[in-house]
Amino acid sequence: MFNISQGIDGIKLGDNRSIAQSLTCVENELAGSEELLMQLVPNPNTKVVGITGPPGAGKSSLLNALLKLLVSQQKRVAILSIDPSSPFNFGALLGDRVRMADFYLHPSVFIRSVASRGSLGGLNAKVIEMVDVLKASLFDCVFIETVGVGQSEVEIAGIADTTIVVMVPEAGDEIQVLKAGIMEIADIFVVNKSDRSNADQFAQNLIYLAHTKMNEWEIPVIKSIATQDVGIAELIEKIEAHQHVIQQFSDRKIHLLVDKTFQLIQQKKMRNVVKQDLFQAILNQVKENCFNIYQFVQTYI
Repeated sequence: MFNISQGIDGIKLGDNRSIAQSLTCVENELAGSEELLMQLVPNPNTKVVGITGPPGAGKSSLLNALLKLLVSQQKRVAILSIDPSSPFNFGALLGDRVRMADFYLHPSVFIRSVASRGSLGGLNAKVIEMVDVLKASLFDCVFIETVGVGQSEVEIAGIADTTIVVMVPEAGDEIQVLKAGIMEIADIFVVNKSDRSNADQFAQNLIYLAHTKMNEWEIPVIKSIATQDVGIAELIEKIEAHQHVIQQFSDRKIHLLVDKTFQLIQQKKMRNVVKQDLFQAILNQVKENCFNIYQFVQTYI
């Protein structure tokens, strides 16, 4: 039986075993998870950074390069990596554990792979709570890596203080689409695999688009080659610069809290809605030839 009090103490001390047990408790809504969450005290110095972008952009390779540099700077880092769910058991495929194998047992690094479990936004339904567990420990930075399912994963902007969108030069044809989706959430653009052809032109196009979203922060576009550690130091500098900016503009923090609160309220409201029960209820009405989806929803809620 997981001891909540010991778990809280372990989180505060940065004990990886306690952190892992607490994450399991929270993710699976085990007994005591609500009490644990209500006792968490966030570390004000912990940065939360989201990394998103299309599959194949090199997000995990970029994370691996960031880890290498941050660890060399004596930083403690946590990674919450949202893996595509297995279609058979909804478990994580754990691909990122393989790519970051060098740091899996490193004392300054904590890596947790979790399944998206069918979430349309590319995030696990309990990611807010899991991030808050990590924020209550001694980590300097918490990274959230998403599945990379496209524009629907804009929900990461409601959780991360800084959102990095990773692209590759081959995505040039998709630039116009970015305006309506991922473009709106990017705090930093990274053009990875920038040793490929058209990388310079693609980066220039992104810079032009970034200038259309001018406020207190001018969105930087960084060219990187993650496998060769190119552009990684500059990326860390920009992350720190953005964190400094958002501390000065408290409105952004309030908006982040509103988004997180909204998502948590949605989860609470939907807790008792079970798909299998919905299936049976709809099946019963369809059999009676009297099914109206709008009447059904009104009655069901």
